[in-house]
Amino acid sequence: MVVAFLLGFGAVLSPAIAEDSGLRVATFDIDATPPVGSRMAYDPVTNTWDLGLRARGIVILGAGQPIVLAAVDWIGIGNEGHDAFRQTLAKAAGTEPFRVAVHTLHQHDAPDCDFSAEKILNDAGVDPLSYQGDFAREMLHRLEAAVRAALPSAQPWTHVGKGQALVSQVASNRRILGPDGKVRATRYTACPDPALRAEPDGTIDPAVSLVSFWSTNQPIAVLSYYAVHPQSYYRTGIPNPDFPGVARFIRGMSVPSALHIHFNGAGGNLGAGKYNDGSKENRRLLADRLADGMRRAWESTQREPITAAQVQWKVDPVVLPPSKHLVMDKLKARMKGKDAAFFLSGGAAKIAWLNRCEAKHPIDVTCFSAGKIRVLHLPGELFVEYQLAAKAMRPDLFVTMAAYGDYGPGYIGTSVAYEQGGYETSPDSSNVAPEVEGVLMGAIQRLLEAPGAK
Repeated sequence: MVVAFLLGFGAVLSPAIAEDSGLRVATFDIDATPPVGSRMAYDPVTNTWDLGLRARGIVILGAGQPIVLAAVDWIGIGNEGHDAFRQTLAKAAGTEPFRVAVHTLHQHDAPDCDFSAEKILNDAGVDPLSYQGDFAREMLHRLEAAVRAALPSAQPWTHVGKGQALVSQVASNRRILGPDGKVRATRYTACPDPALRAEPDGTIDPAVSLVSFWSTNQPIAVLSYYAVHPQSYYRTGIPNPDFPGVARFIRGMSVPSALHIHFNGAGGNLGAGKYNDGSKENRRLLADRLADGMRRAWESTQREPITAAQVQWKVDPVVLPPSKHLVMDKLKARMKGKDAAFFLSGGAAKIAWLNRCEAKHPIDVTCFSAGKIRVLHLPGELFVEYQLAAKAMRPDLFVTMAAYGDYGPGYIGTSVAYEQGGYETSPDSSNVAPEVEGVLMGAIQRLLEAPGAK
């Protein structure tokens, strides 16, 4: 299906002369690297690398209230942390939080942010460690300032581009099924077992998609989307953007006039494990392969004039069903027992998530439209089946997806995945129930106005 979809794209660019659409695009880019001595998701920061972490995005002006799309090189931003990022960006851009999409790329040598979990730990008298939010709050101040400073320099947006290409030997499915249909092994993102690496790719989306914003002949921003866990190796004590960040850097050098912003697709059950035994040199190999796919997608890009009437933002608020394993009385009993290891390894975030579920706190599933382009924004560590289903719903459109929005739900599998077992759908990893598939597929259908949408 993906190959057939790609055949519809040519390398010939449409004419680049168009009247002023009234649309403008501002770009922002700040350092998101925590300082030495602070905490990342797993370890303290001991040093820095040549490439730090970034928080990048665009503000779209002229199509109603401003629209903000942002990507951060962190492992996750969840619950009240995600609320704070959207609220801060909305305030800076002069818009509403529901018109802001904030996603992480999920690198593991990077910070975690959850202000809800931080408060729970502080109230329990437990050092929040990786949930300590001082650096995140400081970064929010800088992010707000960067967006405000970018708005006066917004450039006219006259054309939108779309391009796609296949990426070889990067993504593979992590879940290896046995003859009984159950998960018999997990092929993690670094897999030293040659037998597991020899297994087929499994279900993946091999395409990298590019959406580009142009001021006549000048590219302003290039947004790329590819579904995979982004780890080559980690737990180094050094914040780094791993191989997607290296690929982004390579493409930025090739097209320096545009800001390159990368989003992780629905890669919850995908990783580089088939092609990565954990050897350090594989970071560059994986980056080169992804960058090559980005290059070919760029070279196949088709540009079309854009008008304000062709730009839309749709939102579908949903309440996700919590996992049946999340029982507040049991979670609080563990808190009273001072089970600090449990709470620091995710237990506090589980309480925070369950609190939001019990309060019927909605998650905004959103869709950005520009001509025939549709970009969906989803929460959590979403399984690739959601992305593939979205593309199949509207084969007449250029559909792509960013996942890893609100990190509160954790892994989000399909209904059948919860019956199959495995790490991703275990009570330790997924905070939602199998019924989540119906909720999210329904939202995707409605946002894409797909046949059968209710």
